[in-house]
Amino acid sequence: MIRKGCLVKACLWLMACLCVPASVQAKHNNFKVSVYVRAYEVDKMKDTKWLESTWATISSQLDVDKIYLETHRDLLIVDDATLEKAKKFFQKQGIEVAGGITYTINEANEFETFCYSDPEHRKTVQHIAEVTARHFDEFLLDDFFFTSCKSPVEIAAKGQKSWTEYRLALMNDAAKNLVIGPAKAVNPKVKVIIKYPNWYDHFQGLGFNLEDGPKLFDGIWTGTETRDPASAQHLQNYLSYNIIRYFENLRPGYNGGGWVDAGGIQMSMDRYAEQLHLTAIAKARDVMLFAYHQLIEVPLTDRLRAPWQGTGTSWNYDEMRAPFKNGNTTVTPSTMARISDVVLRKADNLCGLLGNPVGIWSFKPFHALGDDFLQNYLGMIGLPMDMHPSFATDRKMVLLTAQAAGDPDIMQKIDAQLQRGCDVVITSGLLKAIPEKIAQISELRCSDLKAIVNDFGRYGKSSRDILIPQVRYQTNDSWEVVSAGRPLTGGVSGFPILHKAKYAGAYLYVLTIPDDMGNLYDYPAPVLNEIRRTLSPDMDFYLEGPAKVSLFLYDNKTLIVENFNDEPVDVKLACAPEAFKKLTDLEGGSSVTGKLEDYWVGWHKKNATKFAITVKPHSYVAYKYE
Repeated sequence: MIRKGCLVKACLWLMACLCVPASVQAKHNNFKVSVYVRAYEVDKMKDTKWLESTWATISSQLDVDKIYLETHRDLLIVDDATLEKAKKFFQKQGIEVAGGITYTINEANEFETFCYSDPEHRKTVQHIAEVTARHFDEFLLDDFFFTSCKSPVEIAAKGQKSWTEYRLALMNDAAKNLVIGPAKAVNPKVKVIIKYPNWYDHFQGLGFNLEDGPKLFDGIWTGTETRDPASAQHLQNYLSYNIIRYFENLRPGYNGGGWVDAGGIQMSMDRYAEQLHLTAIAKARDVMLFAYHQLIEVPLTDRLRAPWQGTGTSWNYDEMRAPFKNGNTTVTPSTMARISDVVLRKADNLCGLLGNPVGIWSFKPFHALGDDFLQNYLGMIGLPMDMHPSFATDRKMVLLTAQAAGDPDIMQKIDAQLQRGCDVVITSGLLKAIPEKIAQISELRCSDLKAIVNDFGRYGKSSRDILIPQVRYQTNDSWEVVSAGRPLTGGVSGFPILHKAKYAGAYLYVLTIPDDMGNLYDYPAPVLNEIRRTLSPDMDFYLEGPAKVSLFLYDNKTLIVENFNDEPVDVKLACAPEAFKKLTDLEGGSSVTGKLEDYWVGWHKKNATKFAITVKPHSYVAYKYE
């Protein structure tokens, strides 16, 4: 017989269990999947029917771990009752809930921002932060916590400072005194996080401060939206990976995750899938889907099906559109939410097998300009990038772009690296920026003259003419590794593409960057192979093959090769002779055996172990090696 007291306790326990949200367990193993909701859609959530029906559309096709409810955008501040209603609704579904703010006055008007020296604007900015902190223990600032304002108030406040100098200080003040401080005064537990967008090389001009910001805020997020590379920002696919790694290196452990939107999906489902996949394999802790409205509005249509679908590529659009079982319910996919779920499920399984990313150390001083976004183009020609705000002291090779000119001590660091017997690769852009300093190592110069080239001699020819700067040097003091002309074979002029100067037992290399960085993709494969081999002494492997194929390496002897071309590619993974003997597919289990092959460096014959693989269009292969 059960005693009455025990029965009461059992009933209370059962009631408590029934009050627990539907699911409190993480739905993914290696990262969270989050959804951002703009203030426009949060405001609509006062309508219970709209809230329930839209969430049913998303949740039937996509497993969500966390949701961010925006309190303000474009001077719309969502009322307290609606915020609380939406927050409680999602908590009841077993979803973590946080807040968000977009500090825009009118996003449609060229991203019109607040003027942070204007007293009235400052009051509004602070009020928004305080409102948000009352409702949430964590909130995130979307892309727009910068200023492009050049009102009379700002012009007067700037005085004789540059816009960069003025705005960096102004936005530091706004962060501390208008957002973080007031928010924590209202809610001491609140965590204030800033999401930095994808145009990192130009941040300083509008007040985003990558030197101070990651330390001021409780965390950062990363914009990994690369969309259509031919659109206004011209962001290369590889940025979706590279920027996560760079921001992680700003303050290790504080980069919360990556942020992807539907931009570029019109190119095909694969372009959207690639952004999600690259964000995940960069080891983001969270993948944010922007935004709620896109997940209910962007339909699965035939126009998203690329010509290469049906050939066994990494993501199968036909399968994504097919009905599937969600518990006991059969769901017919209807929106891009289904694409997100399928891609991220696959990425979650893969990420559990990958170690920590490694790459070629590229030094980018804070607030430095030059060779804008070049590392993403280099990533697209198969060079695994690892950008840092500091100069490496333990690497066989360091890559320096024109940005390195922003460090007043750069020559001491280059000299120390070479004196250690370790190499340095500089771009023609850095050579042009500091020729007198580089002359301390070798009297090289990058002139204002240009050359049109298409012939690379024994390295082959390009399919189009390429405009390059002319790198000049003192004969016999330094040497061309790869040359080009129009023509070079049987021609009268040649110019360095890869050049080397010996110094203290090591080499200073100069890599010539075309005036249009995209022409790097037109370099013949043997030219790219020579560049990859030169820059990769710290890596277990380097890639051989055409451009628009990327290599991702990890510290647990795993790697990924990803093809961004519209056709399949044959590539080789090369390593030191017999260093590794076998590649095993992480997802399929098949294996590839390496073969010893000869190659020439100048007049010297060398050899390497090479693994031949084929990668389908807009697909990847992942291996462990031994």
